[in-house]
Amino acid sequence: SEEEKEKKKKKKKGGGGGEEVEEEEPDESMLDWWSKYFASIETMKEQLRQQEAAAAEAEEKEELEIAEGSKGQVKNKEKPKAPKDDKKKKQQSAPELPEKKSKPKIDELKVFNKELETEFDNFEDWLHTFNLLRGKIGDNDDNATEEERIVGRFKGSMCVYKVPLPDDITKEAGYDPNFGMFQGIPSNDPINVLVRVYIVRATDLHPADINGKADPYIAIKLGKTDIKDKENYISKQLNPVFGKSFDIEATFPMESMLTVAVYDWDLVGTDDLIGETKIDLENRYYSKHRATCGVSQTYSIHGYNTWRDPMKPSQILSKLCKEGKVDGPHFGPGGRVKVANRVFTGPTEIEDENGQKKQTDEHLALTVLRHWEDIPRAGCKLVPEHVETRPRL
Repeated sequence: SEEEKEKKKKKKKGGGGGEEVEEEEPDESMLDWWSKYFASIETMKEQLRQQEAAAAEAEEKEELEIAEGSKGQVKNKEKPKAPKDDKKKKQQSAPELPEKKSKPKIDELKVFNKELETEFDNFEDWLHTFNLLRGKIGDNDDNATEEERIVGRFKGSMCVYKVPLPDDITKEAGYDPNFGMFQGIPSNDPINVLVRVYIVRATDLHPADINGKADPYIAIKLGKTDIKDKENYISKQLNPVFGKSFDIEATFPMESMLTVAVYDWDLVGTDDLIGETKIDLENRYYSKHRATCGVSQTYSIHGYNTWRDPMKPSQILSKLCKEGKVDGPHFGPGGRVKVANRVFTGPTEIEDENGQKKQTDEHLALTVLRHWEDIPRAGCKLVPEHVETRPRL
């Protein structure tokens, strides 16, 4: 701590600008995942504010144009002046935005204000889910909901093509489709997986007690695993911060529907269900969007931003190129990598915990992964490192 104080003193000696430098470069040992999360939340709020302001500005412009249009042709000559004034305002306000973003030099993740599925078409890019319903036996089944009648789920994909196949289909597939349109699909054999569930927080829970509050705790179910984190309930809180992670072993396809629930703890009687959400893990696992572990903004081997995926960026890239029959990756001198007909550039050095620099291709590989949708034919947007927000049903 004495060293940190000395560093702060040195920064403050630089005058008024010194304090800004202190904010721009926070001590990395003081940062953790929560620093990253709250910085990302602020960015998300700022983006929402900008969107609202832009929408309001567009609405005002539209009203102005309608008003001017009704005043006749004389006023129309003044029309171009309004956009010019807006441009000046934008030019004046533009420098403020980078200052806000550059103040905390903290790596961020993507905070989605909705479920991940809505951003990536339910992860049905090649596998669609069809519910199998139990038949109606008597009058009681007439009132049953579709959810209650589900006895299984069929997952598959159906394609109808005119023969002979057009040339563009061959180009799109990357192989001769006459030998079958479903080449390169994963095996249907059971697969064992380790599922790690992170529960960050809940917001605006429904009051469950007379005092207008709740005592929420988490319950997780996947296959035969049923976890109730009852002893760690949070007393009298409608916006609890849980900050918990749970590891569960499961087997696909038998155990693929994850249920995350929030219960209200009660001293007497049974605990009430506040709400729950269901996640189809199998769709995420097999999706081409790679929803197993989000791709971070940067590659680091130490500190708060340590790479979490079991595979390094270069390994992921090689696997994607091989599976998609894409030429590459070809790493060249000068921080360049070629994938298909695209060339990407980036840094080629990395620092370890002791500050020692060494050569690496990982930054370059990560640059390609973050722009994988630009790769022709096989490319698609990969899921970034993120926190999703799911509604309680």
